[in-house]
Amino acid sequence: MECRQRHGDGASAISGTRHGMLGLLGVLAVAAMSACALLATAAQASTVTVGSVLPTGSVATEFKQVRTFFNAALPEKGANLTSPVTGAIVRWRMQDPAGGPFALRVLRPNGTGGYMAAGTSNPVTPAAGGGLQTFTTLLPVQAGDLIGVDPTNATDKIGIATVPGASFGFIFPPPFDGSTVAPSGGFPGEEVELSAEVQPAPAITSITPDFGSVVGGTSVKITGTNLGGASAVKFGDVPATSFKAETETQITAIAPASVKVGSVDVTATSLAGTSPTVKNDLFFYEGCVVPKLKGKKVKAAKKALGRADCKVGKITRRKGKPGKVLKQNPKAGKVLAPRTKVKLTVGKS
Repeated sequence: MECRQRHGDGASAISGTRHGMLGLLGVLAVAAMSACALLATAAQASTVTVGSVLPTGSVATEFKQVRTFFNAALPEKGANLTSPVTGAIVRWRMQDPAGGPFALRVLRPNGTGGYMAAGTSNPVTPAAGGGLQTFTTLLPVQAGDLIGVDPTNATDKIGIATVPGASFGFIFPPPFDGSTVAPSGGFPGEEVELSAEVQPAPAITSITPDFGSVVGGTSVKITGTNLGGASAVKFGDVPATSFKAETETQITAIAPASVKVGSVDVTATSLAGTSPTVKNDLFFYEGCVVPKLKGKKVKAAKKALGRADCKVGKITRRKGKPGKVLKQNPKAGKVLAPRTKVKLTVGKS
């Protein structure tokens, strides 16, 4: 779903691929605004801006061809020509757009002067009257990617500002997603008034404690970056019993139960993606894996239970092979809480 907002007058509506959608009934517009608000709220985790700083004094300029515009140099202090982080674009802006629909494009430099078309947003139609307009999206982006914009018609317009040291390029015709192309030309001394907000993917740097029982229930503090927008936390492939994103740098999660003893990666997922697995996100599940004890001498059975993080429970003696385990409870192979007691039936003469 795409949403748009006009700065200054608060007008917003569902975007679409046809101009006629601007005439939606009021009730549908209200529903769309509510949905957009929910999406915007979910994306309020820290973001970084990519593209133009949107300087004043731009002129609404025709594309003249159906081609992709993208900034190639941005000299202003604080401007990011490329995304400094991997994540997802959650909002994008154009100054004085007219016509459309327009689509935001992600361009990935290939290191030899070309660009791979890495992804395209759903098309959006700006409100009439120009000005700075904001649209929401959910478009994956990698560190080092640029952004561009595609029109639908040669007469579509976007704001172009004169900025010494800036430049923008174009690709004609707009590339297909997945293709790699070279720029078709460029314009020195000018920049396209186009920017995007990138929500970085979450990352985990530590978990405390980093161990707990296979029965679950351990409260774990997860520390990292960009955790505020987390929508899921998993221990291995199993969702946390519950979790709360306390801040951008901390989540408290309750570990779920596990069917086996051993280490699993803890991951956090947000709109921007899933945290990469690292050595510091490992959580070790402790448990008693009941060993096979039948036929062992009592001394050997006790050692085996200790190695398996189990304990010796009640020992019952009955007629049988003296000093050897005749029966056990629970059975071998069961995965239970650490230091669970295992009852033994031992033979006597």
